[in-house]
Amino acid sequence: MTFHWFLPTSGDGHHVGAATVTAGAARHDRAATVDYLARVGRAAEESGFSAALTPVGSGCPDPWIVCAAVAQHTARLGLLVAVRAGFALPTLIAQQAEAFQAVSGGRLALNIVTGGDPAEQRAYGDFLDHDARYARTDEFLQVLRRSWRGAPFDFTGAHYQVAGGGLTTPLADPPPVYFGGASPAAEAVAARHADVYLMWGEPPAAVEARVTRIRRLAAEHDRTLRTGIRLHVIARPTAAEAWAEADRLLAGMSPERIAAAQARFARMDSVGQARMTALNGGRADGLTVAPNLWAGVGLVREGAGTALVGSYAEVAARIDEYADLGVDEFVLSGWPHLEEARRIGTEVLPLVSPLVAAGRPGGGVGRAEVPTR
Repeated sequence: MTFHWFLPTSGDGHHVGAATVTAGAARHDRAATVDYLARVGRAAEESGFSAALTPVGSGCPDPWIVCAAVAQHTARLGLLVAVRAGFALPTLIAQQAEAFQAVSGGRLALNIVTGGDPAEQRAYGDFLDHDARYARTDEFLQVLRRSWRGAPFDFTGAHYQVAGGGLTTPLADPPPVYFGGASPAAEAVAARHADVYLMWGEPPAAVEARVTRIRRLAAEHDRTLRTGIRLHVIARPTAAEAWAEADRLLAGMSPERIAAAQARFARMDSVGQARMTALNGGRADGLTVAPNLWAGVGLVREGAGTALVGSYAEVAARIDEYADLGVDEFVLSGWPHLEEARRIGTEVLPLVSPLVAAGRPGGGVGRAEVPTR
């Protein structure tokens, strides 16, 4: 079992805001400077988290550059760099990964993002439809992994053609590939290529069904993979204090912000986003969708829209529950990310079951923890 944290590269503060766009963002009390993000990274590292995930999108800085900077201010923390497949050639990404491994001491993991907002994709110059984007991602990952093996190779596909490509020498420590997506097209890519399949937080029954399905699909390709879940956390000494904090966060979401965010989500073709939106229904009531699982975050934040809310013991129990369903990795976050990294690492993670806690590493993204192809 592995626990990761999140780097708020679009800014941080005491309110829920958008993660990858500027529109609809909450006011940020703290700018996402290298100094601040390094402090978040060190807090996560010191609190027992293995790696930190970064977002990618039009409203946040380039993850490669930011994470390379943060790596210089941390010692063990893995950097889970988000890469938008299709926006750069996979042969170039292979070189960037090689360089990052060299400058960070082998602390890179890649979160491959296909994209789920057609308007944002077009703003970047990408006009492929949903399933075509995933077909391109499939080829992207084929070429990326082949490039890491070195030696000249050729590749001919619908989206990429390579003649005599590949790194000069094989990459000794290729980074693990994280990948998410709830559509059949996304699951097919994950089953063929992912080391870790990421899900956004849903009620346990839904997560169990998805874990079972993705492992069956991977087995059809003679592969095994790990599964991970992305959740926010609102934990306090008592349940009453935790739910009071959730109420405070909800009070900071104006009707105008909610309406603007929901309008954006409605235009997306992301199945995962649609599942998040269905949990909150665009309404600021009835947001507890499972024991200790609150869907209020998704009223204004794209992507992961649920939070575990409760006492330290209650949140730890819910983590145990997801682990029992087959979830191997947890990517957690909370506002502000600096203080909450320390709180969750100090107060919650030590309470998870001994079986789960025994797998919590003390450092970066280890090769032994994530299986290769």
